[in-house]
Amino acid sequence: MENVIIATVLSFVITYFAIPVLIRVAELKHLYDEPDERKSHKIRIPTLGGLGFFAGFILATAVCVPSQQAFPLQYLLAAFFIIFIVGMKDDLVGLSPVKKLIGQLVAAFAIIYLGNLQIRNMFGVFGIGELPYHFSLLLTYFTFIVVVNAFNLIDGIDGLAGSVGLLVSAVLGAYFLYVNEVLYAVMGFALAAGLAAFLIYNITPARIFMGDTGSLLVGLVNATLIVKFIEVAGNPAGVFPLQSVPAIAFAILVIPLFDTLRVFAIRMSRGRSPFTADRHHIHHYMLALGLTHSQATLIAVLSNMAFIFMAYSLQSIGTTSLLLLTGGLALAATTALFFLKRRKEMPKPALVATPEVPDSRPSITKPKILRVNTESVLQDK
Repeated sequence: MENVIIATVLSFVITYFAIPVLIRVAELKHLYDEPDERKSHKIRIPTLGGLGFFAGFILATAVCVPSQQAFPLQYLLAAFFIIFIVGMKDDLVGLSPVKKLIGQLVAAFAIIYLGNLQIRNMFGVFGIGELPYHFSLLLTYFTFIVVVNAFNLIDGIDGLAGSVGLLVSAVLGAYFLYVNEVLYAVMGFALAAGLAAFLIYNITPARIFMGDTGSLLVGLVNATLIVKFIEVAGNPAGVFPLQSVPAIAFAILVIPLFDTLRVFAIRMSRGRSPFTADRHHIHHYMLALGLTHSQATLIAVLSNMAFIFMAYSLQSIGTTSLLLLTGGLALAATTALFFLKRRKEMPKPALVATPEVPDSRPSITKPKILRVNTESVLQDK
């Protein structure tokens, strides 16, 4: 417990005092995220926020993990530094999607292969149990890549990626603390504390963004925690075993994970690359409905919390049933948002004067009435 408390305080303090320095450096060196027609912000904002909570998270984790539980800390730290370099280079000079993917695979290799962290069992998803070794490796790599990019892609409005990342890491950290997995508990709470300090500067009006440096790190850390969670919580001989573990894991990550899988499916169905930028994310739908960044973020976080509570409460119904229920509810909610957005964007019909029909009666001169349409149409771009 002491290790977790120290890690939490240390990460928060380092991040809190590092962010103002990074804002000043970004202003001096002109390191901004420039606004364009696809982005939600209208002014130039610094993008080095991820560096701040990276420093707090790494130092807190390295200092506070007890030596007797240090494996595989060295491989985890190596992976975090790799993803940090990839994100930093993308923020500063830009990086192609292929090179970013290669960097993510190298980081995942350090954790999966060297750190011996894998999804070895599906725990009854569509009747599947223990997985063959090579299929287990492929599934784990796929999970890492999807989760890392999920947090990267939801970082589109003020506070969203940081708030969801804080929720996920805090929930997983609390579970690991309860089952005495100190290494992963320290990681979870150190990341949550760093994100809490970062959000002080990132909640609307944002003074700094986390950039790819931050979003890729948040994704990689939470991918590590969720794979370890599946392994530990799925062990029936563990301290606090859970039923339907893969479905609960999906519910914990439902906002970033479902949104990313849905957007990828939309893009590929239209013959485009899944990494092509567009405005089909859930947060874009909420902004189109007139919600502010803070309101959209709050709704997303509360929705994620509701899914977690639902999955934990209904874990006894079975992994497949719970997974389908979670996915179905998420799809229904997203579809409703989409149709509300379309309805709001539809132009309202203008008033049209009806032409008069001539008749044989004597014409009576009447004053002309000018009909004016006072309604205007605003079209989101």
